[in-house]
Amino acid sequence: MRYLHLVALTRRHPSAILLVVQLAGMLLYPLLEGSRAGPLAFGAFGIVVLVMTTHMVRSTPGLTWLSVCIALPAIGLLMLQAFLDMPALLPWSAALESLFYFYAAGSLIAYMLGDLRATTDELFAAGATFTLLAWAFAHLFVVLQALQPGSFLAAVDPQAPRTWTELLFLSFALLSSTGIGDVIPVRPVARALSSIEMFAGVMYLAAVVSRLIGLTLQRR
Repeated sequence: MRYLHLVALTRRHPSAILLVVQLAGMLLYPLLEGSRAGPLAFGAFGIVVLVMTTHMVRSTPGLTWLSVCIALPAIGLLMLQAFLDMPALLPWSAALESLFYFYAAGSLIAYMLGDLRATTDELFAAGATFTLLAWAFAHLFVVLQALQPGSFLAAVDPQAPRTWTELLFLSFALLSSTGIGDVIPVRPVARALSSIEMFAGVMYLAAVVSRLIGLTLQRR
């Protein structure tokens, strides 16, 4: 009975499950980043998130076939990196993942704006969309760092490439407009992308989250 209840809860609130998985990944990444199993764990977790997000798009106005067409090549590249040790594929997989997360975030935004009432799952979707946007921009930063080394500097070992955890932290800081921290975009393209992310974060909070809050208060 508990299993059936869990399955029913997952079907009613798929956005909550996606949000929990993403937040769990944020906690696990720093623990695995410096280990031997880190690349394999990153690839496996990336595949899990892509599969879950593809399933999530089915609940939104987004086109499932389009999300699958983007996700499958990204999953293939992640598997090659994880099992065959091919780091040269990182910019390509990161670019596809960024495109996929942007499309999934757009689909969730359309889902949240599709009616005049705020459901519980739409409130969870607001959090899941925020994390999807942060991950999408972080993957863009990975691509940019591969194309233009030295685009991002930090106080600790400034000449080294920034890790995924550092770039994800920068992305969350920019998207939430809480600052930059110790990771700083220094090249022109990096600063342009950072400015776009700050603008996207402000507009998301103003146009989407505030609407959901207003609908929730109106219902009460």
